[in-house]
Amino acid sequence: MAQRLRCSPGQLLDASASLVPFDLPLSARVAAWRVATHPYPDRRLTALRQCIAALHGVEPQLVLPGNGAAELFTWAARDSAEVGCSLLPRPGFADYARALDCWSGRSQPLRLPSCWTAQPEKAFPSAAGVNADVLWVTNPHNPTGQFWSREALELLLQRFALVICDEAFLPLVPHGEEQSLIPLVSSYPNLVVIRSLTKLYGIAGLRLGYAVAQPERLQRWALWRDPWPVNAVASAVGQALLRSPERHLAWVLRVQRWTAQEGAWLQQQLAALPGIKPMPSAANYLLIRGEREGKPWSLQPLREALEVRHRILLRDCRSFEGLDDSWLRIGYQSRRGNRRIIRAMRIELSAQRYPSAG
Repeated sequence: MAQRLRCSPGQLLDASASLVPFDLPLSARVAAWRVATHPYPDRRLTALRQCIAALHGVEPQLVLPGNGAAELFTWAARDSAEVGCSLLPRPGFADYARALDCWSGRSQPLRLPSCWTAQPEKAFPSAAGVNADVLWVTNPHNPTGQFWSREALELLLQRFALVICDEAFLPLVPHGEEQSLIPLVSSYPNLVVIRSLTKLYGIAGLRLGYAVAQPERLQRWALWRDPWPVNAVASAVGQALLRSPERHLAWVLRVQRWTAQEGAWLQQQLAALPGIKPMPSAANYLLIRGEREGKPWSLQPLREALEVRHRILLRDCRSFEGLDDSWLRIGYQSRRGNRRIIRAMRIELSAQRYPSAG
């Protein structure tokens, strides 16, 4: 994008990615430097698995670190393809379908209610009647930011042969851990919970996530994957970040305060802009819709103007099946960055250059 806009990457404000805007703790940076020239990582990732297990109060054999959540989705999809047809809520994250395609897995979409605020028994009204064996669910949901309770999601575990729950953004939600499905894994062999450290710590380049499921399933996944799925630098950073539950909790609380404060501020500022309707969100991103007199209008010219004239990147939501060009997603930034976004949007919207969506 910087090459296309003929600017340096440092001039861009990337609000298309939903990452925390804080610097990585010093202990993690030191750990990365120390192991950068190690010959090989621990293939069993024993120390990292122990750190993750202690964090969630589970046994290490219930944990499998991966090369980002994306790698783990691939193995979850292989299981899903063997179990049967997968139900994919729409709008939703496109990587689930990508993973299923690796194994020629069958899937069918399930359109979520337009309000996106219903509990699962209402959000998935036809689930009991559809011919699907597997459910992929994201909590909080991406891209809408809808957040569901553990009690409500547990009902779905009794309805499907396999449930893949993506909790990549859950640690960023205030009181989010209280609704995690991880405590249910020991009781439900049909449950897989996938987490990512990318969003919480802003380490997208390291590729580090983990799955929590019953040991038999994870042992099978371990046989399918490459010999070195997690490199030594990622493993060392993960250990440095999670070794102390107290420091990890302090970081999580800091991030959750930022999510709550910036989310409330952005909601208020966006609602005051002409033709912009922000949707409720529990996560560190907001879905917005172009709407005038109750009718949608395309936000693509606005997105492009923000890129060209202001060096601001927002998420084009047309990659989410079920969303058209009237939708954009904004990842929270620092207050300074968020002010820059609102100021630029106000300038562009005041020019009234944007036609209604066709």
